Amino acid sequence: MNRDIVKIDEDKCNGCGLCVPACAEGAIQIIDGKARLLADNLCDGLGACLGHCPQDAILIEKRPAAEFDEEAVEKHLGVSGAQPAAHAAPAHQCQGHGKGSGHGHGQGHDGGHGHGGGHGHGGGGCPSARLMSFAEPKKAEGEEGGTRASQLRQWPVQMHLVPASAPFLKDADLLLAADCVPFAYADFHKDFLQDRALLIGCPKLDDGQAYLQKLTAILTQNDIRSLTVAHMEVPCCSGLIAIAKQALAACGKEIPLTTVKIGVQGGVL
Repeated sequence: MNRDIVKIDEDKCNGCGLCVPACAEGAIQIIDGKARLLADNLCDGLGACLGHCPQDAILIEKRPAAEFDEEAVEKHLGVSGAQPAAHAAPAHQCQGHGKGSGHGHGQGHDGGHGHGGGHGHGGGGCPSARLMSFAEPKKAEGEEGGTRASQLRQWPVQMHLVPASAPFLKDADLLLAADCVPFAYADFHKDFLQDRALLIGCPKLDDGQAYLQKLTAILTQNDIRSLTVAHMEVPCCSGLIAIAKQALAACGKEIPLTTVKIGVQGGVL
């Protein structure tokens, strides 16, 4: 049958993920860095996702498509106990409404427990795209044998998912880290992440042009105090530095830039 249905322009889509929580049917997911319609019968064609796309990458077209199937949607979302479709987040994660919340629990080095509250800024929806600002963490203590408190104060961290308007970017010291860095450098939280807002990405596997556009928007729209780029020693990872320098030039602001190179065995080079 011919009917109205969502069409996504992958050339315009930057993978920000803002359309995902806007779709109550869970018909859109981010796959390989792009928003994709999982199945025609999951889309009602009403276009609730259109106004959430900053790239104007989503439109409604009329074409031959399977009829909208509410029963299939219920199964997809897990309402009837079925597992969600491949690539889709579970229903209890993607059907949230209102303010989100985050809670951190960590055992301190003295045997006590730390608690951190969080506040969602994204109005609910899929956790992969929901903004979270965490409570002030305990300062990291370097005593061996203890469990350090996480210094992460936000969510999400993937650059594709962080909107330029995220509240945790206001007046922030910004850390742009290659996603391998935290695995290679043991003291990442203590030495780099503490008191910084975090963006992570991979210049080899991801869309560098989309990263450049997103970082330029972040630097332009916010009073960023400093920018630190933590990258691996492998040649392709230096692409993050190029992205940072181009974004700084494009935003027209004087923002201090610091680069840190991490070796594949974990040392600072």
